[in-house]
Amino acid sequence: MDDFLRAGRFDEKMTDDAAAFSTSIEFDQRIFEEDVKTNRAHTTMLMEEGIIPEDAGVKIINALNKLESEGLSALNIDPSFEDIHMAIEDYVTNLVGKEAGFMHTAKSRNDQVCTDIRLKLKSEIENTTKNIKQFITTIVEMAKENLDTLFIAYTHLQHAQPTTFAHHLMAYANELRRDCERFYDTYKRVDISPLGAAALTTTGFPINRQRTAELLGFSEVMDNSIDSVSSRDFVAEAAFDYAMLATTLGKIADEIVIWSSYEFRMVECSNAYSSTSSIMPQKKNPDIAELARGKSTVAYGELMTILSMLKAIPHSYNRDLQELTPHLWNTVDNTNDILKIVHGMVATLTINKERTKQLASANFATATELADIMVREKNLPFRSAHTIVGKIVSDSIEKGITTEDIDNEFVNKVSEEILGEPIELGEDLIRQALDPALNVKSRTVKGGCAPSAVRDAIDNMEKFLNE
Repeated sequence: MDDFLRAGRFDEKMTDDAAAFSTSIEFDQRIFEEDVKTNRAHTTMLMEEGIIPEDAGVKIINALNKLESEGLSALNIDPSFEDIHMAIEDYVTNLVGKEAGFMHTAKSRNDQVCTDIRLKLKSEIENTTKNIKQFITTIVEMAKENLDTLFIAYTHLQHAQPTTFAHHLMAYANELRRDCERFYDTYKRVDISPLGAAALTTTGFPINRQRTAELLGFSEVMDNSIDSVSSRDFVAEAAFDYAMLATTLGKIADEIVIWSSYEFRMVECSNAYSSTSSIMPQKKNPDIAELARGKSTVAYGELMTILSMLKAIPHSYNRDLQELTPHLWNTVDNTNDILKIVHGMVATLTINKERTKQLASANFATATELADIMVREKNLPFRSAHTIVGKIVSDSIEKGITTEDIDNEFVNKVSEEILGEPIELGEDLIRQALDPALNVKSRTVKGGCAPSAVRDAIDNMEKFLNE
């Protein structure tokens, strides 16, 4: 089947196992549409520049248009073909005859496959960023509904300070925004045409590389032909972007697992994203969140594989490069699946507002504000205030009392032990400091958890979404 490529140089065919070992035809099907477009753009340019006969070019383009309308199933996907390029050439040759050979004038499979991959990856990035922005939109709408929903923020997975559910959601939104912006930046380095580099030194034919770039929608043409056919850093960069997105999604999934447990009871997953036990009938397991968390690691392995392949390949084209793309597409598909599933889970979460309010009020989470009030109202150095409040918390735990039991007398007693004199904050200031709702409302600094600050953050995010 591959005689038309090998006949001039070799007097025998590859063995079946060598052909099967070297073919990329199975995963090349991913770039079928892009390969048709590349051939069409190149043939159009060759005609326009008078490099090939116009009537032959028209026949080739008509054959490519027919193939595009019929789809991949029209091809003879035979393992004896090394790649999708040869399968497409076989199709065109069957329709056009020997004149189909004009299609590959001044073009190699080396620059063609680079062009195809870049075209396909551009499309994949556009799709992924669109889906990220849809997820952010969902998060923003949820945040608007939860500006006053008290929530507990953690450090070291220990109660830290009161916040709101909206504030925590907007942390997700900002992480996802950066993921999106990374893709935008990578896109600029994908959106460069290598077509016309041929095997590695361009060609003696007077081709117009700007024209093929224009026809294919690339913003510019690569400057060096060796770099054009050998560069795959854009593959590694895109794989990193997907791995980083997977990290964001894995963190979100992990928190859903934690928050939905009986010990936390902060959220409940929709039944549509839950499973039960085969033996314990009472169970409602966050299996989908756990799987999302686990699957988020796939991209890391694929990224390391890609980097390892690129590490020691000399310039310019080497067949090893063929093995990169299955790992790239697996990274893309796996991460897109996680993105879709985590978006659905978050969108259907039920927030247990009574429980989150209870947790925001528990375990001395408002202690930092009590120290801050001592600084603001009594001009006390923060470290002194930190020491006093630390002792208040320690004594309260020892005596089995909560923040509701801490009054001016208690604070004064500890202050006398530390400073040698009472601090006299008064009951109103103490109650204000230890109230989680008032605590939250005082955090009006940009990026803070006060409803007013979160509204500003939402406005900024909506500007990004509308760009």
